[in-house]
Amino acid sequence: MEIISQALDFFLHLDKHLGQIIQDYGTLTYVILFLIIFVETGVVFMPFLPGDSLLFAAGMLAAQYPDDLNVWAIIVLLLIAAILGDTCNYLIGKYFGVQALRVKILGKNFVKPEHIDKTQGFYEKYGAVTIVIARFVPIVRTLAPFVGGVGRMNYRIFLTYNVVGALLWVIGLTLAGYFLGSIPFIRDNFEKVVLGIIFVSILPIIWQFAKSKFQPAETAISK
Repeated sequence: MEIISQALDFFLHLDKHLGQIIQDYGTLTYVILFLIIFVETGVVFMPFLPGDSLLFAAGMLAAQYPDDLNVWAIIVLLLIAAILGDTCNYLIGKYFGVQALRVKILGKNFVKPEHIDKTQGFYEKYGAVTIVIARFVPIVRTLAPFVGGVGRMNYRIFLTYNVVGALLWVIGLTLAGYFLGSIPFIRDNFEKVVLGIIFVSILPIIWQFAKSKFQPAETAISK
């Protein structure tokens, strides 16, 4: 429980922790940010890292500490991290998909089947555009390129949507943090902003879940 509590504290107060990282490591902060985004998008076993809130916090702190963090350097580096991450995940799915799905921790699948099912549901509805949409949906963001690799999606198509999704995700959230982070309410209530980002991000999952629960009943009534 202590680990969960610490992880929750890190996510909700990411601005303070990131500010401390800037003070402690200086320019190495760029490397740390790069690695977090790369691992979250590139390693199928790491869907729980704070991608959305990290981008927003990085933009906000770039506005607060312009001498330590350059917002455009952050955007370029994290774009590269996001594109390389999705590509890595795609290749893992293509060449090691079955083996990865069999990995177990304490007797349980590390990659949960229900998460794979949800991601496949996105593919069935949106097709290759799922790669773009998934950038904004936690868990699905990490699994979408992996499932695309397992399904052997054409790599050129995958790469196109990979780049488009990364551009929208990284630039959108980083600049949102950069410009909105100067607003006192947002700066002083970062944890509420994070919860808001998470809520908006999981709305597609909630919608899909609701449809799967109520659609059969509606179909039965119509018959």
